[in-house]
Amino acid sequence: MAKWGEGDPRWIVEQRADATNVNNWHWTERDVSSWSTEKLKELLQAVVVKNEDGSCEVSEVSSLDGEASINNRKGKLIFFYEWTIKLKWTGTSQNGVKYKGFVEVPNFSDENDIDEIEVKVNLSKDEPDTKLLALMKTDGGKQIRKALDHYVQTLKTEFTQGMILPKANGIENEGIPKAVPKADTQKIVTGVPLPKKVPVGVKIPTCNLNLRESFLTSPEELYRIFVTQELVQGFTHAPAVVEPDKGGKFRLLDGSVVGEFLELIPEQKIVMKWRFKSWPEGHFATITLNFIDTMGETELHVECKGVPVSDEERTREGWQRYYFSGIKNTFGYGARLC
Repeated sequence: MAKWGEGDPRWIVEQRADATNVNNWHWTERDVSSWSTEKLKELLQAVVVKNEDGSCEVSEVSSLDGEASINNRKGKLIFFYEWTIKLKWTGTSQNGVKYKGFVEVPNFSDENDIDEIEVKVNLSKDEPDTKLLALMKTDGGKQIRKALDHYVQTLKTEFTQGMILPKANGIENEGIPKAVPKADTQKIVTGVPLPKKVPVGVKIPTCNLNLRESFLTSPEELYRIFVTQELVQGFTHAPAVVEPDKGGKFRLLDGSVVGEFLELIPEQKIVMKWRFKSWPEGHFATITLNFIDTMGETELHVECKGVPVSDEERTREGWQRYYFSGIKNTFGYGARLC
């Protein structure tokens, strides 16, 4: 992987206030190595495991060699990271005996899945054998991989702001608001109280909702916001899975919203099965999004069929708050309300 700043100068452009990267065509890079170093230390030093033999914990991050960056090419975000990690761990038996050891993660990179990452755990020289070594190898290894996975997920959500520039009618937005702080992110995910789950097989009364909102952008761009995983993560400020094909699944807000795409007509229409996690198992509403070009703006018509009556207001508020306001605040598509 090329070192930061060593990319082909013909394709790399600076992040500028006048947003010269028109339509996200050029390759833009953002170095996140410094942030990554601090984040990895924070996550790894929190690793603690226990069982009947005692406890083990990462006592020090002794070495972090590598780099990380985010790249945008033609509106697609590409994440690069490559690290060699060395840790020190200490163990304490039930009798209070202390042990010391070290951990090596020789190749933590974007080329490997989390389960494929090698975590080498050993005792320090001259330390006597102990059952705590097995504890650190098994449970400790799992917790270290979990910490590394958390780093990757945070990297892919916390630094997407500003990497993909909006392009409404050829006018670039000067800036995109910073990512929502952790406290506010929790409000987004859990801010609306979840009603009690209804048992499977119980027939529930449903209703239909019709919503409209205007966005200062083109139908093409607004459509792309709903079907591009990185952009969905951007306006929801949470990990997401989006498979933008007929029959493709999506999962938003840590699984609070799930569904499936039934019909996709670029720039015109999206039809999907959509549900809150708290709804009875197997019950989905049918959501239809129509993108209407209105001379410089896009009017989004949202038709919701089969919404549980008990969740009518929550569903309406959810679309207004997490979709409409989220998209406008993140990408600068604010426009008059309908």
